[in-house]
Amino acid sequence: MTTFLYGANAYANGIRQHYLRYGGRREGSNKACDPVILLPGITSPAATWGFVGEVLGRTFDTYIVDVRGRGLSEASPALDYSLDAEADDVIALACALGLQRFSLVGHSMGARIAIRAARQGPRELSRVVLIDPPVSGPGRRAYPADINWYVQSIALCRSGAGVEAMRAFCPTWTEAQLRLRAEWLHTCDERAVRSSFEGFHLDDVHADLPSLAVPVLLIAAGRGDVIRQADIEEMSMLVPALQVARVPAAGHMIPWDDEAGFYGAFGEFLGAEIQSSIPSQRRDQDAG
Repeated sequence: MTTFLYGANAYANGIRQHYLRYGGRREGSNKACDPVILLPGITSPAATWGFVGEVLGRTFDTYIVDVRGRGLSEASPALDYSLDAEADDVIALACALGLQRFSLVGHSMGARIAIRAARQGPRELSRVVLIDPPVSGPGRRAYPADINWYVQSIALCRSGAGVEAMRAFCPTWTEAQLRLRAEWLHTCDERAVRSSFEGFHLDDVHADLPSLAVPVLLIAAGRGDVIRQADIEEMSMLVPALQVARVPAAGHMIPWDDEAGFYGAFGEFLGAEIQSSIPSQRRDQDAG
């Protein structure tokens, strides 16, 4: 049985924001847990995280957001695609949805948005989950990706390219994952993607971390080079109460690589364990 409820739009922070809602306050969900707002990465419209929303929706009232310039949210040649604007969007959307308490879960770019939003200290925010956030910034090593990888794949999808074209960019993905990416990638505004990629190197989210006043969980991929052990140690110094969970078998796109390990890494951080029928795999977890 699906936990998907509906897709909808809200006018918040001066733009139209689109989101997908899963679970809600339905029978079987944990009504004592705060709602979850999930923020995807740089070229991941909300629809591509639907399989995660289906699982989260079994326990939590879950909202997956199309970040501005992606999916069905507003995009335009004049729109501000800065990290500050994206962070303001999240807080305004939570208000528009009438959420008195909520948790933020962000992947990659979405994790950096969550950090910047949490820095503002919204009283409704209860906890933050950072999933493999880029640790690039002023004076730091570059984010280990090529902007042309994004731009070229978006251009192909705008011309109607399908699964086989996407396979060259994501060779380890399943047929279903590639099909979904081919369907939705064209909705990513190239200017938004370029702006966010540039922001990976110009925005200093490390300076934001000491201001975070709510519990924070970092979920780090065991493969790939986005976050290294030294980065985890630095973040633990900046956020002394930081909890850390590692998913050893996964690369940066953690739920794509090890979905069971991804859900297991949350533990009860969101207020209850995530109800997943996927067989559990080993995970390493510690508090730093």
